[in-house]
Amino acid sequence: MIEPIIDSRVIEQLSKLLKSARHIVITCHLSPDGDALGSTLGLCRVLRNMGKDAYVVVPDQVPRALQFIPAVRDVVVYTMAQLRGRFLVRNADLIFCLDFNTLRRIDKLGEVIEMSNAPRVLIDHHLDPDDVFDVKISFPRLSSTCEVVYRTLQQMALLRYVDTEVAQCLFVGMMTDTGNFTYSSDYPEIYEIVAHLVSYNINKQWLYRMAMNTFSTDSLRLQGYALSEKMQVFPEDGAALITLTKEELERFNYRKGDTEGLVNKPLCAPEVRWVMFLREDADQIKVSCRSEGDFSVSDICARYFGGGGHKNAAGGDFHGTMDEAVEAFHKVLDDCRQQNICQNIFYKRNK
Repeated sequence: MIEPIIDSRVIEQLSKLLKSARHIVITCHLSPDGDALGSTLGLCRVLRNMGKDAYVVVPDQVPRALQFIPAVRDVVVYTMAQLRGRFLVRNADLIFCLDFNTLRRIDKLGEVIEMSNAPRVLIDHHLDPDDVFDVKISFPRLSSTCEVVYRTLQQMALLRYVDTEVAQCLFVGMMTDTGNFTYSSDYPEIYEIVAHLVSYNINKQWLYRMAMNTFSTDSLRLQGYALSEKMQVFPEDGAALITLTKEELERFNYRKGDTEGLVNKPLCAPEVRWVMFLREDADQIKVSCRSEGDFSVSDICARYFGGGGHKNAAGGDFHGTMDEAVEAFHKVLDDCRQQNICQNIFYKRNK
């Protein structure tokens, strides 16, 4: 039995908005991952099955590693079709904001949405959502936004509009945001939801292979280089660092998504309990962190890199050179040592 956790007043408010809405836009964060795309595309399919005029507009390009997700061809990429994206947002009478907690996470598309008079509905699982949303459905303790979408549909009595395509989308998001159900998936109810999605005859083996175990040869070479040449391990701190500059990325014909999952690899080593990956983009350094156990990389990303996320998976940005970003990493290590955080990690690891 899946417990209803969304306030009934919120469900009633959303039901009224949805009943009167005809033109709906759904969006997600920059550099969309499996959960962002799975939740937006899954919800879009449900709304279309209901007879609504619904579109997914994303801030930037979909990574090639996720091109297999059903209906991804219908996504409107704002950086490539700004006129189309602006038209859809301005024509919308309801906007769903999925898998992000602030309009800053959707770059220039956020300015367009902020100017819209349409009600904004947040469905998310990140901490501290902004106050720019008219309806908030946010549960940081849940595995993924896809799980929050499923629970929302259930409480609104809309599961009858779920079909195989919707089930595939939601399954991909839940699978990728939990590392194939290895973390952020301790609540038994998630497996009841998965069981229901699998009942739609989805090919979960194929979805796993495509989402978690398929890489281009360039991506394999880049990740191999990163691990063999650019990974530094600090065993006394339980930490690892990987850096990749623009020049190194270009050497391996980098395309968005080619480093997906790289930040998790050092955690395979027993002496590593948290990882920072610094990737140089055009105008900033992208920061990705992962951890195990009680060590919160969300706190690190919020304090040092203006970001955040979940306890064991978080990210942020650094505006400066790669050398300066590496210095910031060492500042994190120094602060952890002074607070005895690293020693606590070592103790727990060797208990």
